[in-house]
Amino acid sequence: MAHFAKLDENNIVINIVVTDNNHPNGDEGYQELVDIFGGTWIKTSFNTRAGQHYLGGTPFRKNYAIIGGIYDYSKDAFIPPKPFTSWSLNEETCLWEAPKTIPEDDKIYFWNEEEQSWDEVK
Repeated sequence: MAHFAKLDENNIVINIVVTDNNHPNGDEGYQELVDIFGGTWIKTSFNTRAGQHYLGGTPFRKNYAIIGGIYDYSKDAFIPPKPFTSWSLNEETCLWEAPKTIPEDDKIYFWNEEEQSWDEVK
């Protein structure tokens, strides 16, 4: 299967579709998407996250596209929506990182933006 993300005029992902790799026109359905739906479509890899391909293949565009995320042409990467104002973009993985590392234990935490801390879920 081939996955494509549709971008709006600000390069924000507004739709994701899956096409058949054995599409009759030989280009995995890209041209058909453009012909039917118009707009800009960028291929994305379902198995790529943080610049790693989890089935041993070649990583593609850093991350799988997410609706509401953006496609950065200069990085050739999909970047998910920024979850919190304080988080910063890791330029290598194109994922957002908290200003503090989450504790490494068996507990569950959520990010507290106001306190700038990881709070345990009770």
